[in-house]
Amino acid sequence: MKSLKLIMTLLVVSVFIMSCGNKTVATKMENNKNVDSNVSNKAKFIVGFDAEYPPYGYITDDGSYEGFDLDLAKEFCERNGMEFVAQPIDWDSKDLELNSGNIDCIWNGFTVTGRENDYTWSVPYVDNSIVLVVKANSEINKKSDLTGKVVMAQAGSSALTALEDESDTATFELAKSFKSLEQCPDYNNGFMSLESGMIDCLAVDIGVAKYKLNNSNSVFKQLDEKLSSEQYAVGFKKGNTELRDKVQSTLFEMYKDGTFMNIANNYKDFSLPEMVCLGEYVK
Repeated sequence: MKSLKLIMTLLVVSVFIMSCGNKTVATKMENNKNVDSNVSNKAKFIVGFDAEYPPYGYITDDGSYEGFDLDLAKEFCERNGMEFVAQPIDWDSKDLELNSGNIDCIWNGFTVTGRENDYTWSVPYVDNSIVLVVKANSEINKKSDLTGKVVMAQAGSSALTALEDESDTATFELAKSFKSLEQCPDYNNGFMSLESGMIDCLAVDIGVAKYKLNNSNSVFKQLDEKLSSEQYAVGFKKGNTELRDKVQSTLFEMYKDGTFMNIANNYKDFSLPEMVCLGEYVK
């Protein structure tokens, strides 16, 4: 009889302990769930960019990322409750990064011309030109002076595309007159090659050229003749119209309420306000 009572007592105690344990586990799970939701509920918006491409995206002396396009992307995230992530990429690997899902878009002075069918594009928001930069003491003053000279452009850049585009007869013939057409991994490398005398001329976007000319103590000069003109837009993975439409509609809102131009005015030194063309597409 005592044995039976003992067994019954142990059973009651066991049930009580299990019940308390289950409540504790459930409470911990609920607490963990609350903690996780507090850490971040926001969807990430990962922007792929070249970290050496001012004024659109670049790394500062303190290691942070800044630039016109990054500022626009941050504002997009603010308005849509998303977490902004700036992801520097190797420009030659941009397609791999985008198609693998490592980034959501390429937003970094990205040229539409020649790539119309390769991405799903937003409408253009900046009109840009490709210009030619030489050393300040160079005797090169016009495009025809480049015959027999060494010219450089960034690998995968719109400048390189323009010089290799056989459909643009005049520019292609100009490129054929060069002693050689070299490629650099980024424009910092290109300007160092120009300053050292390794090359005679650098083909570069006008925004980057103005940045360098404003910060080089008259080391370089820009030729009056432009190589070509182009437009910048945000590039998404082919077929991703949903995200494209979300970004594009937000850019339209930003333009209408003045935010877009306020951001552009922060980059007056690069003539960005004069280059904005988004207004042509705002309904």
